[in-house]
Amino acid sequence: MSVGFLGLGVMGTPMAINLCRRFPTTVWNRTASKCAALVQAGAGLGQTPAKVVEQSDIIFTMMFDGPAIRSVIDDDFRKALRGKTLINTSSVSVEFSQDLAQEVHEAGGKFIEMPVSGSKVPAETGNLVGMMAGDQAECERIRPFVEPITSAAVYCGPIGAGLKTKYAVNIFLITVTAGLAESMNLARAQGLNLEAFSSVLDAGPLASAYSKLKLAKIAKGDWSAQAAVKDCYNSTELIRTAAKAAEAETPLIQVCNSLYRQAMDSGLEDEDMIAVYRVLSEQ
Repeated sequence: MSVGFLGLGVMGTPMAINLCRRFPTTVWNRTASKCAALVQAGAGLGQTPAKVVEQSDIIFTMMFDGPAIRSVIDDDFRKALRGKTLINTSSVSVEFSQDLAQEVHEAGGKFIEMPVSGSKVPAETGNLVGMMAGDQAECERIRPFVEPITSAAVYCGPIGAGLKTKYAVNIFLITVTAGLAESMNLARAQGLNLEAFSSVLDAGPLASAYSKLKLAKIAKGDWSAQAAVKDCYNSTELIRTAAKAAEAETPLIQVCNSLYRQAMDSGLEDEDMIAVYRVLSEQ
């Protein structure tokens, strides 16, 4: 069984490398230079997305959003889907996922929705958490193919359930990130020793691998993306839409949406999501 992978960004590259170590893998990316690390790891290079589908049994997509995925689907892509399984790990709207599932089924393929929780480091270590949705039997059949990239892959229900789970999980992630940035900014504004303040947070009951990683990035002024501001902003938009549809109150995500919009307007879209600290500290 062979694997295809479309989209080699911050998350896609380490995910594809982990798959490449276990299965014959063919990759494609819009910016071809990003394929070099995969070719060096032993992956084949697909000339087009359709060629990747033709050469693979299981195809993963990890692209920025729905329009990015839509842009690679042409008639050749659809024809190549027959008998194949497409697994979308990107964060998209529920409506887009349902439409994509229908399109794949009409082409004679199978579709699994599996957004993932985690950023660059968990992707590198194969410790992402997958939220699987779709036909449960098919989810179980393809489970060996998600094992190299996940520490857990939880079945959440029919198409849409995986994404809805991701939205709810991301409220926790995003508000924690913004809260950490705000906490660090108040410490800075009060003239505290930030190294000592970080040590207090690291030693406390709320400390986590995530908080320690983000505090270290602030301390070093390291804004290289593990999960970018633009991805975080896109997530707040998806959450707002989902919350409106569910008639659920999400006041914290409204504030975070505004903060990340400011970060986007400040030209920080490609920096790490903790760079929202810069928006606060520069005001």
